[in-house]
Amino acid sequence: MRATIEPASSTAGRSDAERTAAGEAARRRTFAVISHPDAGKSTLTEALALHARVIGQAGAVHGKAGRRGTVSDWMEMERDRGISITSAALQFSYRDAVVNLLDTPGHADFSEDTYRVLTAVDAAVMLIDAAKGLEAQTMKLFAVCRHRGIPIVTVVNKWDRPGKDALELMDEIAERTGLTPTPLTWPVGIAGDFRGVLDRRDGTFRRFTRTAGGATIAPEELLSAADAAAQEGANWEQAVEESELLAETGAEHDQELFLSGITTPVLFASAVSNFGVGALLDSLVDLAPPPSGREDVGGAVRSLDEPFSAFVFKVQSGMDAAHRDRLAYIRICTGVFERGMVVTHAATGRPFTTKYAQHVFGRERESVELAYPGDVVGLVNANALGVGDTLYAEKPVTYPPLTTFAPEHFAVARSKETAKHKQFRKGIEQLDSEGVVQVLRSDRWGDQAPVLAVVGPMQFEVASHRMEHEFNAPIALERLPYSLALRTDAGAVPQVSASGGAEVLQRDNGDLLAVFTDKWALRMLQQRHPSLNLEPLVAAQLA
Repeated sequence: MRATIEPASSTAGRSDAERTAAGEAARRRTFAVISHPDAGKSTLTEALALHARVIGQAGAVHGKAGRRGTVSDWMEMERDRGISITSAALQFSYRDAVVNLLDTPGHADFSEDTYRVLTAVDAAVMLIDAAKGLEAQTMKLFAVCRHRGIPIVTVVNKWDRPGKDALELMDEIAERTGLTPTPLTWPVGIAGDFRGVLDRRDGTFRRFTRTAGGATIAPEELLSAADAAAQEGANWEQAVEESELLAETGAEHDQELFLSGITTPVLFASAVSNFGVGALLDSLVDLAPPPSGREDVGGAVRSLDEPFSAFVFKVQSGMDAAHRDRLAYIRICTGVFERGMVVTHAATGRPFTTKYAQHVFGRERESVELAYPGDVVGLVNANALGVGDTLYAEKPVTYPPLTTFAPEHFAVARSKETAKHKQFRKGIEQLDSEGVVQVLRSDRWGDQAPVLAVVGPMQFEVASHRMEHEFNAPIALERLPYSLALRTDAGAVPQVSASGGAEVLQRDNGDLLAVFTDKWALRMLQQRHPSLNLEPLVAAQLA
């Protein structure tokens, strides 16, 4: 079972619809769930959907025989490995809000996908493992959110298991991120003995009751402070004392400081048990910012009520095996989207018809008639669209392009079956357009043997799996020794090509990349030819 999104305004005409854009945007909450691998992102995503009552049962555990998989992890490799490989979008109604929730890959090899998602959200939920605290990928994601001005709500997850002291975790957040933690809830019972939370906003005790396997919403009992003290004794007293200590240090929520990226509200939870998830969902609706005007490529802010505009932040194929379609995810920035409207593709100036537009819920879809700023909409069979492209109606606009990361791993791809060259070429082009890999070519390897370039080696596994199972064109990969890539020009090609441990590869758009085995090979070339044009690739990289 899952709920649907009801149109929230008149469809009588464009002028009527446009007047509602800002009002409807105020109802939207668009956020990403981000963390280090295995902190529980996909489990939390499922638990949030469960608490919004848009699914009837949570698939809490990945990759275990006989257990349900999560809605957001729909790829076969994700279910087999129990990790998120690609981002997923879920949209549902909760209270009077429309929630656009984006689950992201946690593994560093897929950090480029996570970065693209962060361009499309207005807030982020940062998940921290109670036992491990702030891990490497967590810190990188904190830095990206801060750089982009994205407010962060922090969730200390897995409090039902042994872990660090709660106050110790608050100190760690403050010291390592520079953000001031302002807990909204505080655990009653140490990590591993999760009895419930003290709601610091009203002083009440929310006591949780386990359900079988965490598959359904955990019942919550609301107790007064007096009743909590009588029933929980020392555990309650310790929670109250620690909460009072936090108050003395000024760790109280201030909405302006949160939106300014100075503080981070904190909640304690166990996503696998569905403890504390309802409080998180309510907090996101109450505190997370709605969409606001977005800067175009020239720095001008386009207001919410201006005509429709959006940008593509993700392209995904293979979600519907029966149709082999291609889905472009767009984040609506301004105006009202109406299914079937003809918009302009800013990169080409050509018209684009939005006849097949869908709301997405993991792998499931339903047609959308209207959508508003903050919404994520899937455009089906959008073969002309690429990651970072802008769409608009009436008033031209182009939003800033999305960053392409500097690849660090390279491999020559060859078809294992020469008779399947057409499928091979189509699959490689598809993976390139989605950003799964960067495809490079050179005379050395020939057009039939493109070089795949990636941020992390697990992307090679995804590419190989999809080429075999989605495009029926299995490939063999020959790893190349390069680890550095810089932008160059035609004038540098002879010197780079003649240098040891280096070569020049070309993107389909004509950009030339000089690739090197290591920094020493680069340094030797620069010493011999100091005037060569070798520029670092733009990399807001999570590294």
